[in-house]
Amino acid sequence: MVMRGLQNKHTLITGAGQGIGEAIARRFADEGCRLILLDVNAQPLDTLVDELKTAGTEVHSIVADVSKAEDVERTTDFAKDTWGGVDILINNAGISSLEPFFDINLTSWQRIIDVNLTGTFLMSHSIGKLIVDTGGGAIVNMSSTNGIVGEADLAHYNASKGGVTLLTKTLAIELAPLNVRVNAVCPGFILTPLSMSECTEEEMEEYTLKIPMGRVGMPDEVAAAFAFLASDESSFITGETLVIDGGQLTY
Repeated sequence: MVMRGLQNKHTLITGAGQGIGEAIARRFADEGCRLILLDVNAQPLDTLVDELKTAGTEVHSIVADVSKAEDVERTTDFAKDTWGGVDILINNAGISSLEPFFDINLTSWQRIIDVNLTGTFLMSHSIGKLIVDTGGGAIVNMSSTNGIVGEADLAHYNASKGGVTLLTKTLAIELAPLNVRVNAVCPGFILTPLSMSECTEEEMEEYTLKIPMGRVGMPDEVAAAFAFLASDESSFITGETLVIDGGQLTY
């Protein structure tokens, strides 16, 4: 594997227990990073941490909800006490729900906004200060093609990811003088436990017809984009949204 200057970088990854987050954690472990992995669910997180530790990675875990300020503060204190600072923050934690617009109630709307957008804000605001204190680094946010174009039955999700996209650009402007680069990854249809639970096999085949490359994406392909944007290879890239969708948005 080609190394990207990520060896020994202190990296905090949210939503790391499964799906794309798990793939990101494995990729950064392969790159030689030191990891703090955060997830709201303990069981998949513990399984992953045990495996990575056995393989020789320095890895710590925290069960926390990024939408709760007290959990973010606890996570920040842990990172500071454990490492003294953070080099890379990966804001991956997110949730989704398929609901027609007039079926969305305030509770559902607020929960998705809280996790996807407010969680990204809280983590960036708190961990970002640790990155500044270490002399700079990178923040990479999980947005979506839904943060660029609309899609039916996902008003709350689309709004949250649109917010992440513009938050990314704003943070890139404000944090550049502090030597912190901020970018976002915008995946299209990626084969994860979440996408499989929301989509029948027939629906997946129909969706694939919209993708020029003729297939859906894999979590490892998204993880590679995160590794690139966090690494020295993207040292003159900030404020960008890297689309990983097999060409779908070209239509």
